[in-house]
Amino acid sequence: MLRLVRLGRQRRQLLLDRLGGKLDPLVQMLFQDPGVGVLVVDHDGGVVRANETLRRMVARRVDLSPGAPAAAMFREVDRSALRQALEGIAAVSNLSARLETADTDPDHMVDVAVTVLREEDGSVSGAMLRLTDITAQKRLEAQLAHSQKLQAVGQLAGGIAHDFNNLLTAISGAAEALLERDGPPDPDAQQILDSAGRGAGLVHQLLAFGRQQTLQPRALAVNEAITTLSSLLDRLLGAQVRLVLDLETPGRMVRVDPTQLDQVLVNLAVNARHAMPDGGTLTLRSGHINLYRPLILGEETIPPGRYVMIEVQDTGIGIPADVLPRIFDPFFTTRREHGGNGLGLSTVHGIVRQSDGFLAVESVMGKGSRFRIYLPRFDVEHATAKLEQKPVSLTSSGERRVVLLVDDDDAVRRVAERALIRRGWTVLAADQADAALALVAAEGGEVCAVISDVVMPGMDGPALVRALRETLPGLPAILVSGYAEETLRRQLVGEGVVFLAKPYGLRDLADLLDQITTENVLV
Repeated sequence: MLRLVRLGRQRRQLLLDRLGGKLDPLVQMLFQDPGVGVLVVDHDGGVVRANETLRRMVARRVDLSPGAPAAAMFREVDRSALRQALEGIAAVSNLSARLETADTDPDHMVDVAVTVLREEDGSVSGAMLRLTDITAQKRLEAQLAHSQKLQAVGQLAGGIAHDFNNLLTAISGAAEALLERDGPPDPDAQQILDSAGRGAGLVHQLLAFGRQQTLQPRALAVNEAITTLSSLLDRLLGAQVRLVLDLETPGRMVRVDPTQLDQVLVNLAVNARHAMPDGGTLTLRSGHINLYRPLILGEETIPPGRYVMIEVQDTGIGIPADVLPRIFDPFFTTRREHGGNGLGLSTVHGIVRQSDGFLAVESVMGKGSRFRIYLPRFDVEHATAKLEQKPVSLTSSGERRVVLLVDDDDAVRRVAERALIRRGWTVLAADQADAALALVAAEGGEVCAVISDVVMPGMDGPALVRALRETLPGLPAILVSGYAEETLRRQLVGEGVVFLAKPYGLRDLADLLDQITTENVLV
């Protein structure tokens, strides 16, 4: 045993002599590379020499003196991998590992390149390890992988949503038809309709995860929305967190998607709960602000206008100043060890901006954080006045009201056709665009409006509308789709049509058709 130890010391001394002050200039330059940590180990894995870059990379408690075990500078989970690499020291080896670093970042990674060192007789005397910090690269790779996963999920969700929403439209339409029959309401039909609604909610959640949710804004009373949500938040926050509502009266209106606003407030409330592990107070506050010049809040610049303000304030631990500018960055999280994925606040920010609003945050360590949402105020008086104008029908009461209905899903087309007939419409139904154009030609062009699915075999819905408008300029149109991409909806509305997402209620479809075929009605 002593002889082996003595042999190890001799080899170590040989390496020290070779790596002393008599290094070849090229080797010396390699060893002193400021961007790479370099470590020379002997055959037994003991430290021979380390450069200054490596000493700065590892924690102070790590011993890099000659003879110390080199594996000690790596975290426990990676030490066995290093030992295996050194056991196969006769070949070049690469591995990724985590160092015992001076910081506390659990994702701090280095790439380790192991190069064998041989004596003149060919015997192996040790190895040189070159350690390159790849933390940023690994983070980018993880973010890219997560982004690709979200994209794949989003594409899958879109495909599933299209078919599933067609099924839900047919199911809910049939249930609505049963409920509209004379006699007492059928409880089974109501149960079917409610279940279809829950199914639509599940599809919406799937699309939200894949970031393909469609915003369906409507006029919303802010105080009423907050009050309604408060019962859910009470259960969500738990007994240690007290929920306080401070709502300005009279309340004001905004035009947002109610479901998306709920998601924003729930996400902010959940974050506040995490910031108050020992309990505290969460305050939901509403107010308003009139801006006559741009207002700069952090990185947000709010243009002049009238806004409704929603504030979410907690009494938690606060957000560090160096973290605050990054909290809305996608994939940035301080709770990764607790399952955080860094998408909560970025999703909140995206929804607010997609609703033409702004989001600002203030935080003081030890005192808590305050998030403020600024949404454009909805002018209720102006909108009500326009809605109360007596609509002027595009067709006289004695004229036949004809609508073209095009959908390649037979079940959806049948339930929609029956619902429109019950509302007094004459329906020309077709399963694709070519057949629809032939029906219109046979009717001599006497069509008041068109309802068409977006995605169909052959000519799609938007192309059908453009073809019809060549002979019927300004023809009112409703395009429906189970694909819930917001970009799709915006493009369709930009072409002068109304978009209706599946699954839709048959009453909603009929009401919307009545609206677009009258003058002076907001759609």
